[in-house]
Amino acid sequence: MTDNFIYKYVNEQEYDISNVVENVEMVIYSSLAFLLPFLMGHPQIVVGIGVNAALVLAALNLRGVKLLPVIIFPSLGVLARGLIFGPMTIYLVYMIPFIWVGNAILVYFVKRFMNSRIKASIYGSIVKSLFLFAIAAPLVLLNVLPKPFLIAMGPLQAFTAITGCVVGFGVHQAKKYAK
Repeated sequence: MTDNFIYKYVNEQEYDISNVVENVEMVIYSSLAFLLPFLMGHPQIVVGIGVNAALVLAALNLRGVKLLPVIIFPSLGVLARGLIFGPMTIYLVYMIPFIWVGNAILVYFVKRFMNSRIKASIYGSIVKSLFLFAIAAPLVLLNVLPKPFLIAMGPLQAFTAITGCVVGFGVHQAKKYAK
């Protein structure tokens, strides 16, 4: 039962696109997800919005394992760049697996509520940011992470996720009308 439920949403697309187009879009969204944090670095708000927009676009257009690079690459780009958190970048290593889960949460909610962009944006952004904050808070209390991670993994995540959803859905709508 659970496998069919997950399979159904992982393989949803808002509209059918050819396998070639889907592969090209996977390369574009994956590249954007990695290169934004790697090449741009700052400001974190702009990078976060761009990454979350790429996650939304991927959720709407990609299926199955083609989603994984877009989910995984942003945190690897940040780590490779080593600048978004400045001297605290090394602490990001503790959060990377949880950031992947947070990105997957947003992708899931966009796929799950594909026909209700408001629900997808609000639920996905809130659950993603609450999840990341719930992981960061005990790590801060245990002095594993510095206190600025509470802001970065909570309110800042919520803001960049909701704004990224607005941008991602907007770009997707423009793409549909241009077709």
